[in-house]
Amino acid sequence: MRNRIIYAALLSALTLTGCQEKKQEKTVPVYEKMTVELTSVTLETDYAATMTGREIVEVRPQVSGLITRILIQEGDKVRRGQALFQIDPVPYQAAVDEAVANVEAAEAKLKTARLNAESRQSLYEEQVIGAYEKMTADNALSEAKAALAQARAKEKTARNSLGYTTVKSPVDGVAGMIPYHVGALVSSNISQPLVTVSDDEEMLVYFSLSERECTDMIQQYGSIDAFLGQMPQVKLRLSNGTDYQHTGRVDAVSGIAEQGTVSLRARFPNPGHLLRNGSSATIVLQTPRDSVIVIPQTATYELQNRVFAYRVADGKAQTAPLEVFRLNNGKEYVVESGLAPGDVIIARGAGLLREGEKVE
Repeated sequence: MRNRIIYAALLSALTLTGCQEKKQEKTVPVYEKMTVELTSVTLETDYAATMTGREIVEVRPQVSGLITRILIQEGDKVRRGQALFQIDPVPYQAAVDEAVANVEAAEAKLKTARLNAESRQSLYEEQVIGAYEKMTADNALSEAKAALAQARAKEKTARNSLGYTTVKSPVDGVAGMIPYHVGALVSSNISQPLVTVSDDEEMLVYFSLSERECTDMIQQYGSIDAFLGQMPQVKLRLSNGTDYQHTGRVDAVSGIAEQGTVSLRARFPNPGHLLRNGSSATIVLQTPRDSVIVIPQTATYELQNRVFAYRVADGKAQTAPLEVFRLNNGKEYVVESGLAPGDVIIARGAGLLREGEKVE
């Protein structure tokens, strides 16, 4: 009986010792580690953007009247000078005919006034009439010349108005929606244009950066001109998530900051007319960096707006304050200082560690 008791006590002690060893083993956490190396990376940063055509023109009539013909379909490609609408020309043709008749009458009166002035000049030289009669004839001649000039100006105005009854496209482009129909009465002060023509051979894409980001980029290149001339081409991501096949170039930076943001403009070719005026998209800025240290953001944690990682030395975690590049892709950081090639760091779960903690 005594032997059984001693055996049970020894077994309990061994079991307790084993449990303590297991507990001690569990207290040493296991973390994924990585060795820091130099590499090359291209950072991509997304910005919401809107697109407009190179030229967007609201076509409005310059004269009043009824629309008698609509010469295009919505969505048609149109050329500069192409007829789009026909406004009733009859009253304007009548105005031209009247103006032509007035010009002919003014020409006849001018001839009569010239003959009268020449006759009075001769009589004045022969001292048959006085200076008053001569000056009266000269004034009548001047008046007739002015009346002819006025009649010709009215004829020109009437012909211009007649020409405006054929509404033409001022630019090459694509016709938008047409809110009017044949028989509608239109004028120069209508609320909606007859049609909007958008020149979409090249699209202008507008997006915004924070004032800090824009300043950092310009300082990186040295000046706005250098920034526009040397900045890599940008990509465009369409609303369906696919990348546009052509790249573009940033060609303008606004000189005014609004609510902490600065507007930029990029140009993209549009040979297939896939891009449309007013569409939304995403500008993707690419920033290549060579021979840099890149670590996952899961290997870092933030404290008081600073970024830290844990370097592993002698099996213990050591805090490493980092300076990271101003841009990131949301998954990785480019480390500018704080780590060196060959350093071993905790690759995941750095926020769970403490300084000096043993890790495996």
